[in-house]
Amino acid sequence: MPDGSGPLTVKVVPGIAEIDPAAWDECAGADNPFLSHGFLDALEASGSVAATTGWLPQHLVVEDEQARMLGAAPLYLKSHSYGEYVFDHAWAEAYQRAGGRYYPKLQMAVPFTPVAGPRLLVRPGAERDQVERALIEAAEELARRRRASSVHTTFPEEEQWRRLGAAGWLQRIGYQFHWENHGYSSFDDFLGALSSRKRKSIRKERREAVAGGIAIKTLTGSQLEPRHWDAFYGFYTDTTDRKWGHAYLTRSFFQLLGERMADRVVLVLAESGGRFVAGALNLRSADTLYGRNWGCNGEYRFLHFEACYYRAIDFAIEHGMKRVEAGAQGRHKIQRGYLPSATYSAHWIADAGLRQAIETYLSRERRHAAAEIAALMTESPFKKDGEAE
Repeated sequence: MPDGSGPLTVKVVPGIAEIDPAAWDECAGADNPFLSHGFLDALEASGSVAATTGWLPQHLVVEDEQARMLGAAPLYLKSHSYGEYVFDHAWAEAYQRAGGRYYPKLQMAVPFTPVAGPRLLVRPGAERDQVERALIEAAEELARRRRASSVHTTFPEEEQWRRLGAAGWLQRIGYQFHWENHGYSSFDDFLGALSSRKRKSIRKERREAVAGGIAIKTLTGSQLEPRHWDAFYGFYTDTTDRKWGHAYLTRSFFQLLGERMADRVVLVLAESGGRFVAGALNLRSADTLYGRNWGCNGEYRFLHFEACYYRAIDFAIEHGMKRVEAGAQGRHKIQRGYLPSATYSAHWIADAGLRQAIETYLSRERRHAAAEIAALMTESPFKKDGEAE
């Protein structure tokens, strides 16, 4: 009899440190670094994720009759809508104007991380449909018990997005910009796939980014030292202070990330006059490089493009990786080889009136998003079939 075919129990666990790391990682899979126990625990252990920051862990764990862990979901009770990258502030404001209480809400996601991956985690060999159904129903029931207005699953993979839609959750579509490796042997090989004008523009940007003695290093694994993290944290806090007014991630988080997951980290640092001036943090899986955070202590022409986009492509080609996901937003990425790719979210809304209003809105928004993705694809810098040089 396959695992998960008998009666299941779902528990709510208030901290991932209380969950066996090996059991969690078996459910999450080995590839996506953001879903690993080590990453999620670093967020909590560092104080980046906690009740005091508006992210109260409420992780779901599915067990069979022998108390074997068959599934899990990273889940948080939230008192705000920050750090999610799928925006529902307008929903909250409308509901509150109508006399409702939008917060708390539940968020099934990786905090501060707009990276797609499974959200309903199922151990290999378990009865997937049964475990996923148990997690979905448990999230809805927990929302009722916590008197939460809603449950939001952000950046699930498309298959689970459809699974949630079939369970009655409202479906939303967005997009990001990703670079795909079509078997390139070098950066110049990649440039050869672009139109002549775009190719020349990128070469100019790369030259000017390192003009004036800028030196750029790409560090990973044992190459990472505390001084590198100190420098990057300074860039990170400077950027967040200017853009959002609050740094989500603590210095302790970066220290734990370096201690636990150094081989998954790809840190690009720019140096000038013997001091670091900018940095871009990436994490990697076997086939994908994920761009996460960028910071800089001054104005350096084209350095952002070089550190975040071009060095990421260099690394992906060198290591035979399939893609680079450059994170949320940024239409300017298209002209640098990063094309729009759909992202997904699913939403369970407790109040029937609010649900109906959001459902109507999302029906229009999905059509608009699909049309926008199609329009953005027409801006692709890649040569068209038969296009002359």
